[in-house]
Amino acid sequence: MAPGNFTRVTEFILTGVSDRPELQIPLFFVFLVIYGLTVAGNLTIITLTSVDSRFQTPMYFFLRHLAIINLGNSTVIAPKMLINFLVKKKTTFYYECATQLGGFLVFIVSEIFTLAVMAYDRSVAVCNPLLYMVVVSGRICLLLVSLTYLYSFSTAIVVSSGVFSVSYCSSNVINHFYCDNVPLLTLSCSDPYFPETVVVISAAINLFFSMIIVLVSYFNIVVSILRIRSSEGRKKAFSTCASHMIAVTVFYGTLLFMYLQPRSKHSLDTDKVASVFYTLVIPMLNPMIYSLRNKDVKAALHSFLTNPCSSFNSM
Repeated sequence: MAPGNFTRVTEFILTGVSDRPELQIPLFFVFLVIYGLTVAGNLTIITLTSVDSRFQTPMYFFLRHLAIINLGNSTVIAPKMLINFLVKKKTTFYYECATQLGGFLVFIVSEIFTLAVMAYDRSVAVCNPLLYMVVVSGRICLLLVSLTYLYSFSTAIVVSSGVFSVSYCSSNVINHFYCDNVPLLTLSCSDPYFPETVVVISAAINLFFSMIIVLVSYFNIVVSILRIRSSEGRKKAFSTCASHMIAVTVFYGTLLFMYLQPRSKHSLDTDKVASVFYTLVIPMLNPMIYSLRNKDVKAALHSFLTNPCSSFNSM
């Protein structure tokens, strides 16, 4: 295409979860409930782990940051998505789209490595309980979380810059409910080879190294649990990491389902379903997973709801 024969895109149109008009209002209420539960659940986890003295340990420090990440991830996606259910023209401005993609990448990469850090934390707790507070000290916790956020911001800048370094011309309809890199690059009117390569390499590195950390951590956990002779000891050791194991399985299972599909069966519509799950459903489920299986969290929540001042006084 000759340089002067196209008009640069200044806005994009999102197709949304579904293009069927009769489903827009029902879907609005479904996702409004999901987002409301996500906000309430994650804010509860953040509040409890911040104000209650029982939760001033490395495990709950990482859980608090996971809740912040889940809340951020949903908030980057859900408000715009909900608005688009109620309007006819689902537009998003060029720089608004770039900002949403950058925010999404920050939080999704943060979640990948926070879950890996939490797996390492559980591994130390089960395998070396006497050295736990030394190995996973407050300074180490802060360092691990800081490195996770720093790497996530760096990844978001590199990948989103690559995606928006190509030219977008006459075609501006994104087959998705938010600005994601794959559907965006399909609209490019210039060669998308470089940004596509950056996206693939980044995703592969993030998944590979985070999964290695998780798998090695849980291998050590399983070996340590099997060495425990008493059934009560095994049960107690397993219970310390059961919630995290469920969260990891759901999250990585969704990502692997999306990335390991054969090309012949892969479609953007399938990506939409997977994206709904890891951007909206999982952030809603995580507070439930960690609270429903945790007696301390349930007790603290009951105490906080019946007498909020007691939690602040216990700090």
